[in-house]
Amino acid sequence: MFSPSGAFSGFSINDLEAAKTFYGEVLGLTVTENEMGFIELGLDSGAKVLAYVKPTHEPASFTILNFPVDDVTAAVDDLIARGVTMEQYDGMPQDDKGVMRGNGPDIAWFLDPAGNVLSVLAAG
Repeated sequence: MFSPSGAFSGFSINDLEAAKTFYGEVLGLTVTENEMGFIELGLDSGAKVLAYVKPTHEPASFTILNFPVDDVTAAVDDLIARGVTMEQYDGMPQDDKGVMRGNGPDIAWFLDPAGNVLSVLAAG
């Protein structure tokens, strides 16, 4: 019988080692490699996200993973200090750090090593 219990999301990457370093060392997530050679990203909520190498990987053109934070500006400053580059998008009202304010929750975007889009956004 179908059950949503234990459901998880996944996305593709192009370099397993680069992803392990980025998600584990730069972002500080729990990263484990499973028996299939994929990585599982452990989130504080207890959820897991699967990242797998795909030979024909194309970066997602949308945000694949959002990190809610209490203070977007402080989170952006922290990410920049860790070597992360924040994205600037044409036509988006972002400040010089890449934070967009006033169009929903404050949000800023950045890329993983595979070019997938991630964000930090104001919690709640």
